[in-house]
Amino acid sequence: MLCSNGFVLSVPLAKTYLHNKSPKFANCAPLLLKAECYHYLFDAVIKLNQLGLDSTTRTHGPIRNSDGALSSIRNVKLSAKARALASNGDIEPLRRCIVLDIEGTTTPISFVTDVLFPYARDNVGRHLDATYDSAETQDDIKLLRAQVQEDLENGVAGAVRIPSSDAGKEEVIAALVTNVEAMIKADRKITALKALQGHIWQTGFKKNELEGVVYNDVPEALERWAALGVKVYIYSSGSRLAQRLLFGYTNYGDLRKYLCGFFDTTVGNKKETKSYHEITASLGVDHPSEILFVTDVYQEAIAAKTAGLEVIISVRPGNGPLPDNHGFRTIKSFSEI
Repeated sequence: MLCSNGFVLSVPLAKTYLHNKSPKFANCAPLLLKAECYHYLFDAVIKLNQLGLDSTTRTHGPIRNSDGALSSIRNVKLSAKARALASNGDIEPLRRCIVLDIEGTTTPISFVTDVLFPYARDNVGRHLDATYDSAETQDDIKLLRAQVQEDLENGVAGAVRIPSSDAGKEEVIAALVTNVEAMIKADRKITALKALQGHIWQTGFKKNELEGVVYNDVPEALERWAALGVKVYIYSSGSRLAQRLLFGYTNYGDLRKYLCGFFDTTVGNKKETKSYHEITASLGVDHPSEILFVTDVYQEAIAAKTAGLEVIISVRPGNGPLPDNHGFRTIKSFSEI
């Protein structure tokens, strides 16, 4: 027997337990198990009602009166928001998951290009010097060596050879700094760079030298989706560590409590369809269309749509232009979702 609290208990097992406690109650096991399930279901109905949501429908939209008008329940801010959307006819079936891009979607592009990137560039040498012998930094250097070697073979501009460790710490760091600066300038979306940047930013956030920035509609939307049971994930070219830092130290406090997970370039390039197949498999949905992906980049939208995901393009100040007749729904605020 599966109860709504997630526990599975068979009737024979319950009978055995109750018989050991008191044999005369053994035959009551089925009734007691039913009562336990009903108890949790009843609690769930009460919770939905408190949120101003209808427990009798699959989408759990706002409660309506018998004449179709919205209920007057106003126990929480979410209910008012849901009523406003419903009154405009904007209520949509709930999706199981929402996957959000960061730059130009949750966060201004200018924060990344004008704050985070310069901080990493200006502090890469200091960070490598201070942490050179740590296992974490040695792993970062190993990734950078492999990437630079590949870049040299492919004739990538700005790549310079990194000497062996025998050449000495100073020479190794100097070559690493040259390569990292070139990678940052080219805005390369590669794991080796993003891993190091994440570790540099970690120091900055913990020293209060950095503070994550999100648009003012983001916190309320995350809270609303969480209350509705929609799972929210982040997919960014920045490392998972960098993502957790940005949402953990925002101008609105720690928003990680509303997020269920983070995806980065280890899943794949954001402009490749196979990356979204990987995300779909990881989230365990029955169909890709149960996932809504929100991004500001047209090529990412195409890749996600090809993989079967629902897609919305975020149009924020400073975002790049979109092609004419691109065919995607666009939003200017998460309040529109």
